[in-house]
Parts: sequence; C-alpha cells; structure tokens
Amino acid sequence: MNQKLTRNIRRTTGAVIAGLLVAGLSAPLMAAELPNATKKILKELKLDASILSGLDKEMKVPKAWVDGARKTGKLRIHSSWSNSEFVAMSAPFRERYPFIKIKYSRPKRNDRAIKPLIALKTGRYITDIVNGLGGKVFLYYKDDLLADLRELPNSANIPAGMMDKKGRWVGVRLRYWCAAYNTKKIKKADLPKTWGDLLTMPALRKGNLALANRPNQWVVNLWSAKGPKWTTNFLNELFTKVKPQLRKEGTSALVGLLVAGEFNMSISAAPFRVQERQELGAPVGFHCPDPAPVSITESSILKGAPNIDAAKLYINWVLSKEGQIAKYSADRATPIHKDLIKMARFRPLGGEGQSGNKVAMRGPKEALMLPDLYKVWGPLWDGHSGIKYTVVTTKILAKKRGGRFLEIKVGGKTHKVTVSGRRTKIKVGGKNVSRKKIKVGMTCAINYPGHKGEAKTIVCP
Repeated sequence: MNQKLTRNIRRTTGAVIAGLLVAGLSAPLMAAELPNATKKILKELKLDASILSGLDKEMKVPKAWVDGARKTGKLRIHSSWSNSEFVAMSAPFRERYPFIKIKYSRPKRNDRAIKPLIALKTGRYITDIVNGLGGKVFLYYKDDLLADLRELPNSANIPAGMMDKKGRWVGVRLRYWCAAYNTKKIKKADLPKTWGDLLTMPALRKGNLALANRPNQWVVNLWSAKGPKWTTNFLNELFTKVKPQLRKEGTSALVGLLVAGEFNMSISAAPFRVQERQELGAPVGFHCPDPAPVSITESSILKGAPNIDAAKLYINWVLSKEGQIAKYSADRATPIHKDLIKMARFRPLGGEGQSGNKVAMRGPKEALMLPDLYKVWGPLWDGHSGIKYTVVTTKILAKKRGGRFLEIKVGGKTHKVTVSGRRTKIKVGGKNVSRKKIKVGMTCAINYPGHKGEAKTIVCP
C-alpha cells in the first residue's frame, strides 16, 4: 500500500472517531474487532458473524457513560443466573469494558427483591442492577426508585409489551414452560394444538399425564391470557376428568421419569432440559400448546445508583445482538432482541412442537395474580393428591438452606419439612414473614402432610 493511500485512510478513520466524540458518542469496537469471547461463542454455536449485522450501531453509547463508568470502575449486579452462567455470558462485555470490575451476587428470590429496597429506604445502595424482581417491582414504584431505561439506545430492540411503559424494567430473556412428551407413546401429529385439547386426549388418561406443583410456570400465564373463569374451568376438568399424576418431584426430575416410561407427558418442562435428554438419545420431545407460556426475566437499574453509568452500559449491551447471543450460549433461553426472537434457531428446540406464534406472557403484572390462582390450584392439588394434612406443635430442631428445609420431632421420630417460598404461609409473632425468619429452637404449629412433605402453614409465637 503506498504512503499517500495510507495517510488518507488514517485521516478518514481519525475523522470518523472525531465525529463520534463531537456527537457525544463513544467509538464502538468495530465488527472486525469482535471480542475474542464473542468469536468463540459464534464458533461454538456454529453461527456466522453476519448474524451480528448492525452491532456497530448498537454499541454506540454516550461518551459520558463510558467516562463515568471508567471513573467509578465498578458495577454490582444481583440476579438469578448461576455464577458459571454469568461468567460465561458476560465475557464479551468484560472484554469490551475491561476497566469495569463486576461484583456479581445471586441472592435468594426474596433477598434479591427486598434487601435492596430496605437499603434504599435508609439511603444505602447494595447493588446497581437487580434482575428478576417479578411482582416485587411494584414495591419500587411508589417512591420512584428505578431509573428510566428508555434512554438506552438498545431499548428500541425490545418487542412491544416486553418493557415497562415508563422504562422501569426491561425484559432481558424469555423462558418457555410447556410440555415434555415421550415420543414412543405420543406421535407428533397427535399432540394437543391448544391447552383445552389436553382434556380430550386418550393418551393422557389413566394417569399418563404428570403434573408438577408449579402453576407459577404456566397456569398463571393462562390465567392472564384467557381469564380466571376459563382457567378455573380448565383446571377443574383437568383434575377431575383427566386425573393426572400429581408428582412431588421437580420439573427436571419429571423429564427423567418421562423418559423411563412412567407416564406419557409431563407439565411443566423447560426446553433445555428436554434437549439435554435428546442429545443422549432419549425418546423425548418438547411441545407448546397454544398459547405458549413464556416468562420474562426483567432487569432494573436503581435510580441514582453509584455506578449508574456502568449499569447503563451493561444493560444496553445485554439488549444488543451480541449480549443476547452470549446469554443464549450460557442459559439457552430465547433471546428477546426483535431480530433474534423470530429465528427458529433460538426458539425452543428450533421451534419444535409449537402450534402457532401466540404466546401467553408472564411478567411482573402476572406475578401479582399468583395469590388468586393459588386459591384455585391449592384446593384442587390437595384434594386430588390423596395427601392428608396434620397440625403438629413442636420445636424446630434444624434449619437448612435459608429455611427451605426444617427438621422437627414427631412421635419420637425426626421429620423433615419442606417450606415453599411462595406457597407456605408463615407467621411469627402474628406477622406474615419469610421462611428465613424461622429460628432453630422456636416452637411452632406446622400444618404438613408428614415426613418430607411441604408445609401449608407454619405459625410461631
């Protein structure tokens, strides 16, 4: 290359960068300079770099944000991703912004939502970003404690309905919760097109449908989309006519039992759990009747957070194509970016088993509907499970995993009691409290179905 041409290229490049700086925008890392972490992710997912078209534009942010983030050099995030998932998904961001040191925490659901709020009311910040507030997000509305995320350039990438109208939260990922089925027992052509079709499928009768006690993952979506009346009638017929197996196992364990032939279909199921079994050659498929239940994981930034510029950079990056693909590589949840969400490549198992494009969303608004749903679901579950509850008054001998499990003495034997963060109603000193308020040594009245059962109520003086 001759010297004159080289000088012209340098002048042109310098002019472009100068123009960005004058406009108050930081110079983006160009597509040719993708982070090594991003290149690795694309290679592992067998994606061409062209899928990131427009990324240069998405990475343009106000220069003041970059300067502010460089000045503080810190970022605190509270979320529900495992530590390994977060490390994997955030690798490209850390490469792009190496001057930001991230402190990541994975508090329990209630702590994640309530502790930052309590701290704010005393003038303290214990995090900058909170993911997964769910229905608790409304507790932050009253005192206007959340930053407006509509100023993020990449908020324009979010489909309608997946961001708060005032920008107080924005969706960062989607998770489908549908049905897993044994492909040796049910043909794809016979799968239910709608949820109502479950009620008339012969292959699901005689205990060949298994339900997990997780209505928050799919029924609340129907409660919102189709209404309480329709959903109540549907549940009554499901429990009384189809008569499913009511299983105490979690959704992941049910997929394993499905593969073993214990039943023909299980609800609810996550697509990545089904995919894990498929890759091992198991006869299992994933199917979403219409409408497909989808949950949103939302992110919020605390207003006035000490590291607010770094927080804006991070959420803006997560909403970019690069951020969404990095997140998908770590947790296999469907991207929320308007261009990626349409691609079968990122939908559950390539879109397998979905009868249409309609979805029933579960976001913060739907989370507030859960108490009304439990009033219908609870009696049906208890009444058809054959489980008998007994109230015992006894001393708490041990407490494990923040109160998820308790040990008590009943009739001279040690019983283990499961305590749900959502379903178990707990009172201490006459006040409704979380399970972590239960202390070893307390004498409590526990309404439960026996050893290893889940308590309905726990009342301690």
